[in-house]
Parts: sequence; C-alpha cells; structure tokens
Amino acid sequence: MLFYSFFKTLVGKEVAVELKNDVILTGTLHSVDQYLNIKLLTVNVVNQDRYPQLTSLKNCFIRGSVVRYVQIDPKDVDTELLQDATRKENSPQVGGGALMEDKK
Repeated sequence: MLFYSFFKTLVGKEVAVELKNDVILTGTLHSVDQYLNIKLLTVNVVNQDRYPQLTSLKNCFIRGSVVRYVQIDPKDVDTELLQDATRKENSPQVGGGALMEDKK
C-alpha cells in the first residue's frame, strides 16, 4: 500500500511512464488504483518516430503489470513523508510476534 499511497500524492503532476515494451509516455497523472494501474491525461510519446501509431494518443489507461518505471520530478517528492511512511511500514507490529525474545 506504500506505493499506492505515494502515487496518490502525485495526482495532477507530470510523470513519465516507461513500459516493459520500451514505450515511454509522458503526461499528467490523473489517477492510480490499488493495482497501480495508471491513467494519464495529455499524453505524449517520447520517441514518436519509432511509435507513429501512438502520436494521436491523448489519454490512456496503463495496466500496472506492464509498467517498468515511473519517472517523477524530484521536487514533487516529499522525502520526509516517504521516509516516515517507510519506517511505519517496517516497524514491528504490536503483539504480532515480529520480535524474537532473548533466550537465556
């Protein structure tokens, strides 16, 4: 859920999505769901000469399982919030037995 929460904070920001078939799309992040499916608005194809069939693409839905990378502007990342969320996710659960007791 950490990535889902993180990407929800980026809605409305400009992102570049590289797919597993080497297509790179840039656009405004409109939405993301729990499966990390992405909807982009105002889409541009980075290499239009290689993928001319995608030049008329305006909006698109990208299945999360075909995404290789999502590139974002560093100024759009709240690193403190991300670090805190990571710490909370990795902290031991209360009563969950995650910690081993010292054996004497």
